[in-house]
Amino acid sequence: MTNSDSLSKMLKSSVLVFDGAMGTELYKRNFFVNTCFDELCLSAPSVITGIHGLYVEAGADVITTNSFGANANKLSRFGLADKAALINKAAVDLAKKSCVENTMVAASVGPIGKITFNSGLDDEKIVKILAEQIRYLEDAGADFILFETLPCMKDVEYACRAAAAGSTLPYILSISVDRNGESSKGEPLNKILSPLDNISRKPSALGLNCGTGPEGTLGPFEKLLEISPYPIIVQPNAGLPKDVEGRMIYMASPEYFTTYALRFVNLGARGIGGCCGTTPEHIRDIARSIKPLAGKMFKTGTITIEEKVKLKDPVPTAEKSDLSAKLCRKEWIKTVEIVPPRGFMLEKTIEKAILCREAGVDAINIPDGPRASSRMSPLISACRIQNEAKIEVILHFCCRDRNLIGMQSDLLGCASAGIVNLLFITGDPPKLGDYPFASAVFDADSIGMVAIQSKLNMGVDIGGHPIDSPTKALIGVGADPNSIDMERELRRTREKIEAGAEFIITQPVFAVEPLLEFIRKIENLKIPVIAGIWPLASFRNAEFMKNEVPGVIVPDQIMKRMADAKTKEEQRDEGIMIAREIVDNIRGSVAGIQVSAPFGNVATAISVLESSP
Repeated sequence: MTNSDSLSKMLKSSVLVFDGAMGTELYKRNFFVNTCFDELCLSAPSVITGIHGLYVEAGADVITTNSFGANANKLSRFGLADKAALINKAAVDLAKKSCVENTMVAASVGPIGKITFNSGLDDEKIVKILAEQIRYLEDAGADFILFETLPCMKDVEYACRAAAAGSTLPYILSISVDRNGESSKGEPLNKILSPLDNISRKPSALGLNCGTGPEGTLGPFEKLLEISPYPIIVQPNAGLPKDVEGRMIYMASPEYFTTYALRFVNLGARGIGGCCGTTPEHIRDIARSIKPLAGKMFKTGTITIEEKVKLKDPVPTAEKSDLSAKLCRKEWIKTVEIVPPRGFMLEKTIEKAILCREAGVDAINIPDGPRASSRMSPLISACRIQNEAKIEVILHFCCRDRNLIGMQSDLLGCASAGIVNLLFITGDPPKLGDYPFASAVFDADSIGMVAIQSKLNMGVDIGGHPIDSPTKALIGVGADPNSIDMERELRRTREKIEAGAEFIITQPVFAVEPLLEFIRKIENLKIPVIAGIWPLASFRNAEFMKNEVPGVIVPDQIMKRMADAKTKEEQRDEGIMIAREIVDNIRGSVAGIQVSAPFGNVATAISVLESSP
């Protein structure tokens, strides 16, 4: 297998964890900025291998050589241009020496560096210098070239030309942009990457590194997803540095950094690492959280359970609950979503559930910390609603806040309490909600939790031990018909069904065609789909849904209709009318609808259902 094949295969089969900063670690060891960090491969090799070793121990799949500035132009500032070959060879040797089996070595190549007025460097000489460095790195045995922190279109062009100048190594182009996705020269992403249109030897992946930090990288990453035909690697800085008693310190904690790393993976990143300010602690936290989602600990995102006992036959789907029976009979399903209160008083919530039952609603959907918010326990809310309002519930089960032991305990608690209908979701990182200082766990994603529940339904827990009686949960999962990376969404949907999912509830639908196209693409999977419906409460609510809620697309014509309605009452009525029209248009393609109660107003949800048979 060639290096190119090996890199491409790994990017397709798993999410690679890259290492973190080298310069930050050297600075911590009192090698200051007037030092040629690349030359330390010769004069302080044990320091370099020590840092590489820490990243390997932390769980990095890719170790990056200490050669970012090891081209002849940059080295000439230190009078070291004649040692370029020795430095680059040593950089690869030290990285390889630190690696374990299956760890890849990425040969770091940075921009050409500052070009002085009298240097005589033109485009051809710049490409020649970079190509020379690449040759040294390739001869030393690097697995692939990682062009890092490319600041503008011209540097991308130099990198592409240098990579094609006799090298056979695969390469990744990683650019540095601001939070608007623009280069240091104000170039948008499509212009920065335009040199790729005219080359024959294409990169194996694209990347974003450095920049303002994980939060500032999220927007550019989403933009790059829309235009990139290549896998994407994300390596942000640990935020912006601050001067602390003469030292530049990056303030983003490993946990904070990891919440965004999970977000990048959920959106489709194929590699995660860190740039300036990130440390082995950041990479360790990322690896611990990412690898369960990436097929390292949990195969294809699910949990491999060592079965120590014989599996029992699960309860047939049609016999699990009233909802499951209706799904099997292909009757039209009507559910309403009610969010638990921020406090602990449930009386008004129960009253709303009773109103829904009287209106013919089949079940109440109970979210679990939507958008990383903190609400009353959804499990307690579900128990009281089901017992006191006399209507079934669909309990959303989020993987963010508890480890595997705690989640299994809650699943057994659901079985004991008669909470049968469960919807498994991965959940948003805490940073995206009102409690950004909270820790995220993410021991498993929704696919892994579906696998756990499926085994509990057959009488076996996560340790392979028998439980007294199989649970009989009806297993639901979420889906995003508007996903930017539809191939990934379809793959994960298939994996959820393979793990044991029995029904789907989608994100709120405003654009009908993407939902219908999604349903057409999963038609062969034979799984009922319940469409999420959000009756817009106002034009301001429409703006929020359009701009702030991931996975939701509000078409311009709907925005115009909401804007044309002048009063709050007219906007509410228009939102209900739009929701009814959406239901009419999808009625023959879905198993039912989940209608949200915007701002807790179940009357609005019931008004939408009044037009539904």
